[in-house]
Amino acid sequence: MPDYHIPLIPGQQYHVFNRAIGDEKMFRDKSDYPFFLQRYQKHVLSVADTYCYCLLPNHFHFMVKIKDETSIKKHFLEVKNKPFHCELISDFIMERFSNFCNSYTKSINKVYKRKGSLFINFLRRVKIETPSQFKRATFYIHNNPVNHGYLTKIDKWPWSSYNSIFSDKPTFLLREEVLKIFGGKQGFIQYHNRKGKVEYC
Repeated sequence: MPDYHIPLIPGQQYHVFNRAIGDEKMFRDKSDYPFFLQRYQKHVLSVADTYCYCLLPNHFHFMVKIKDETSIKKHFLEVKNKPFHCELISDFIMERFSNFCNSYTKSINKVYKRKGSLFINFLRRVKIETPSQFKRATFYIHNNPVNHGYLTKIDKWPWSSYNSIFSDKPTFLLREEVLKIFGGKQGFIQYHNRKGKVEYC
């Protein structure tokens, strides 16, 4: 059984994910999806770059690369009124993800007149350690809507990064790094055309 509570370390890659509590839905309206991504960019991009993502009605997946220690220290000093110490890094990174989820929850509670927590009480994470695991995790994330029976083709789900990898529009994704690992667009497409469920842990 993987340890989903590992610390987030500068320079390392992780698959991070979480889900709504009980039978709750994270997204009740189509407009909630882009708003969620806006909250993510506001709170998380200061400490982590993003390779890919997928948002489903009751849970989300991101694959990220935690920024280097110098960048995180700079952001820490911008938002905290206290000296920086290396042992604070992991907690500070987790705090950014927590602020992201809390910010979205507060907005959803206000809009839909609900109360209390929206997410389970911790962010799960799996460290990505090899190019092979990176590929499997990317496919797992993009294929999640198919696994859950929402549709039959990866490219038809509007709330994942799959189609953004091919776009020429500006993006917060590490698009070129993703394509490089897959050997280009054609390699990316071929890998994602595989059938069946893929485990990567």
